[in-house]
Amino acid sequence: MDREPYNSLKVILAEKEKTYTWHSEKMGRNIGTVSRWMTNKVQPSIEQLYEIAHNLDVDVRELLVTSKDVGII
Repeated sequence: MDREPYNSLKVILAEKEKTYTWHSEKMGRNIGTVSRWMTNKVQPSIEQLYEIAHNLDVDVRELLVTSKDVGII
């Protein structure tokens, strides 16, 4: 069973031509943590989402997949 994508970090990193290694260094986080965020195995905290948005120069809302897109409502 596939996981529902709750964040679009992987897509945005690709659009910005950034690697998860770059992102892990920028965030000061373990590569494994960033990898789990990118594969939606775990989710970053709200504070981390804002830091990610700042680092990638995007609106924090761009990092989230809407509830309609994942079939929550």
